[in-house]
Amino acid sequence: MFKAIPFLIGIVFLTSCQPTQLESPDQQSLISGVELKGMDPGTPPQQDFFQYANGHWLENTEIPTDKSSWGSFAILREQALYNLKTIVKELPPADEANPSQKNLAYFYQSFMDQQRIQQAGNKPLQEKLTALGNISRHEELSTAFANAATMGLASPLNFWVDQDAKNPDAYTVYFTQSGLGLPDRDYYFDDSEKGQKLRQRYLVYIERLLLLAGLDQASASNVLALETRLASIQWSRVDNRDRDKTYNPVNSDQLQTINAGINWQRYLQHTAVDTIDTYIIRQPSYFSELGTVVTDTPLADWRSYLQFHLINHYARYLSEPFSEARFDFYGRTLLGTPDQEPRWQRAISSMNQQMGELLGERYVEKHFSPQAKQRMLMLVDNLIAAYRQSINNLDWMQQDTRDKALEKLNQFTVKIGYPERWRDYSGLVLGKELISNIDTLQRFNYRYQIAKLEQPVNRDEWFMPPQTVNAYYNPGMNEIVFPAAILQPPFFYSNADDAINYGAIGGVIGHEIGHGFDDQGSKYDGQGRLHNWWRVEDRQQFEARTQQLVDQYAQYQPLPGTHINGELTLGENIGDLGGLSIALKAYRLSLQGKPSPLIDGFTGEQRVFLGWAQAWRSKRREESVRLLLLTDPHSPAEYRVNGVLPNISEFYSAFDVKESDGMYLPPSQRVKIW
Repeated sequence: MFKAIPFLIGIVFLTSCQPTQLESPDQQSLISGVELKGMDPGTPPQQDFFQYANGHWLENTEIPTDKSSWGSFAILREQALYNLKTIVKELPPADEANPSQKNLAYFYQSFMDQQRIQQAGNKPLQEKLTALGNISRHEELSTAFANAATMGLASPLNFWVDQDAKNPDAYTVYFTQSGLGLPDRDYYFDDSEKGQKLRQRYLVYIERLLLLAGLDQASASNVLALETRLASIQWSRVDNRDRDKTYNPVNSDQLQTINAGINWQRYLQHTAVDTIDTYIIRQPSYFSELGTVVTDTPLADWRSYLQFHLINHYARYLSEPFSEARFDFYGRTLLGTPDQEPRWQRAISSMNQQMGELLGERYVEKHFSPQAKQRMLMLVDNLIAAYRQSINNLDWMQQDTRDKALEKLNQFTVKIGYPERWRDYSGLVLGKELISNIDTLQRFNYRYQIAKLEQPVNRDEWFMPPQTVNAYYNPGMNEIVFPAAILQPPFFYSNADDAINYGAIGGVIGHEIGHGFDDQGSKYDGQGRLHNWWRVEDRQQFEARTQQLVDQYAQYQPLPGTHINGELTLGENIGDLGGLSIALKAYRLSLQGKPSPLIDGFTGEQRVFLGWAQAWRSKRREESVRLLLLTDPHSPAEYRVNGVLPNISEFYSAFDVKESDGMYLPPSQRVKIW
């Protein structure tokens, strides 16, 4: 979203009602888990909790020159990359390795073979560029767009294979708007001085790539004009979040009616998705207007557009002039990052993206303990129990809706660490040339996705490899998934008192469960169907509370004059608020009436809040913040702390927050949803 053989160990159905204490080392050996050196005791927690928890770290930490941000997630990602590098370097030579080892070794070696890459220049793209340059009729664009989809390239028309939201036991194809080189449609219409300068830099970048490829750089302005026209008919990110608006089933004949500018029969056959009866159009108005754009735009502009996006896609894998040009725009200009990551890091990152489970299987062997998995299962069980208690006590929800919510909660699936059975990579054969390897992997992964259309839904599939520092909720599976790499400090401590784990990874667990009950996830039932299970009055009560949260976050200005988009970030903000609130409840229930231990001068409740705040510790370059505010459904890290805590009543008692304090909200303004 967001393998062929089901597994059982990572799937747990939770029914317990009372949280239990985690199995921990001897109490004498426990630590608080609070990172004291990074705190700023000079800032009162009642005034700015994020600064209080992280101030000295923020003051004394420089963002590495090859990163756009730095903090808990980035540090763990860096460590995972080093661990993976060691694994790859320990592989036997390709000619002595087994097939999976050979593919890993060949890919890494081909990425690191700079001499071969430099000598090749843009030759690996010449055949593809020539084919695009030979397009002579508008009718051929349908095939060109289809080719782009099978190769992972940008074009105005894209799709993916996923469960049918209203029939989650079957796969279908989702068609979606696409085809922009800037991160979002709004970049094309930002008339501020910064917006105009950025578009000018993008135009220079288009010219630079076309020139490097030996093409007419004068056509760059036409490429930008075509993208601007596409952007003008595209939906906003807020509209694209709406699971009801973006579910529009059609058959193949209706596709042609919606958009006569595309030869849909040719497109469907060429992409091998012509075997099903129903497709989902995510943005109907975009597709109906796209036909006019396709037929009205001169072929010369389409040729230049497609050639640019081909080069842009491959530039990171080509010789240094191409890769440096791409980084100069997407890294320095858009994110403010001075330097590229070392080449080995780029190689490992690409392996994670292209063949993640093949590498992840070796990562898990060396860097994940069965004990961590068992302790996580107990944490999840306790969070589920706390959610169950909270739902039972909601004063705004009537019983029939409550019963449906509890039914969904009881049907959650939990996956922790790694797949029990790994994806089958047999048939994948890589070699010594990088672009050829990229193409081979793209075809291999494309066939894997398309093959789903002929198969029953695989509910054991993972959508992140285990070396990913992240977690996710998948509404079609009604599942929460926690890859191995996030299960380490500052998110998860195996030798710490329970409180820090409830605040950090417990809050993350609660966040992912909360996505099942956020403004969009709550539209799905326990079977993963997009289906309204709400009483009308209860949904209205829910939406009144979520609107309060929208309004709260819309007041925050991470940069002067630039506010958080409360509608875009609503789902994540609901996840944060519910996640930490329920994690705190689960911790209190786990004490079974006993007082929390005082460690390092902090009560258990205080350590829960500190665990959450220090887990989100990070710094971000200004350019990166601007990009995040326009495109990311997550709020900046500071507001994932200071935006959440004022809504939680227990925070006021834990840190003696008074009406005159900066973190204070009047009780009538505090949002409590779940």
